[in-house]
Amino acid sequence: MGAPSSAILSEIFLQYLEHTKIVDILVQHNIIGYFRYVDDILVIYDTNLTDINEIQTIFNTLTPTLKFTLEKESEHRISFLDLTVHNTESMFSFSIYRKPTSTDIIIPAESNHPPEHKHAPIRHLTNRLHRYQLNDTYEKQERQIIEQIIKNNGYNASIIRQLEHRKPKQPTRNEKTTWATFTYFGRQTRNITRIFKDTHVKITFKANNTINKILTPKAPKLTSDQHYQQSGVYCLTCPDCSMKYIGQTGRSFRKGFQEHFHDFKYNVRKSNFATHLLDHSHSIGPINEIMSILHTSNKGRTMDTIERLHIFRQTRLQTQINDRNTVKPNAIFDVICSLDPSLSVSSTAVHPS
Repeated sequence: MGAPSSAILSEIFLQYLEHTKIVDILVQHNIIGYFRYVDDILVIYDTNLTDINEIQTIFNTLTPTLKFTLEKESEHRISFLDLTVHNTESMFSFSIYRKPTSTDIIIPAESNHPPEHKHAPIRHLTNRLHRYQLNDTYEKQERQIIEQIIKNNGYNASIIRQLEHRKPKQPTRNEKTTWATFTYFGRQTRNITRIFKDTHVKITFKANNTINKILTPKAPKLTSDQHYQQSGVYCLTCPDCSMKYIGQTGRSFRKGFQEHFHDFKYNVRKSNFATHLLDHSHSIGPINEIMSILHTSNKGRTMDTIERLHIFRQTRLQTQINDRNTVKPNAIFDVICSLDPSLSVSSTAVHPS
């Protein structure tokens, strides 16, 4: 950890050492090959011409802030990054290297994650299998390991062939794109994001069942009175005809209810809910009987959107007493409502004149 620039500065310093000092050491000591990735270095040399221990000693004198450790080839093989390099008499061969602590855990098939997230580790394993030049024996061995990993996590082995034959999407040139992030909650999410298929909006997903949420202790349950002290989106139901009013408040739900109650009691027609009760000579009930809390949140775009969704939903059910003229066509709301079983009786979209 440290400053974001640490990695860049470290790379600059290492490249400076390589171009000013290390290159001369490699030439003087007959090094055949020198390969570095970040802080891992692979050196190929002839034991008859080069003393690798001497090389290590020289490297450790280059600067007091760097200490180089040495791991020699064992049983004609050595690991470098995610490869094991096998040193045969005539050539080098490669196999996939996994640390002893490596596990076969990937996102399980039954997990509620987007398919893109689930397929990413499988695609990584298969891409690596084809990208590296493995001989037939090591390739067959790696494929068996991948199939076992997939099986252990609940997938069918046929998914390997599906991903291998899937052509990558070609980016469209000169097209300005906007990215939108959706929280994935199941297959229904696809019905919503499909709306953007032929637009310049590209979709990415995030999961809601994160480790942080799983490990975070759940807040204690609130009492009914504590619920009414929160803010958010609420629903008021007429006790005589079951018509509904959707509203939001940045203060407490209780204060929001008191405002409607005040308008009803003193015949003030600021509230659509109070106006409905007065016009139809309907009664008003206590807060715990006529108010439902739909969503708790602070004032902002989230609260506005959730309020509009619930007004849209009640308009589709023909039970809202807000203002029909405020309900505008919304393709996303249409899809959400079409997935709601309680709305099956009304299949027409809301398009107020």
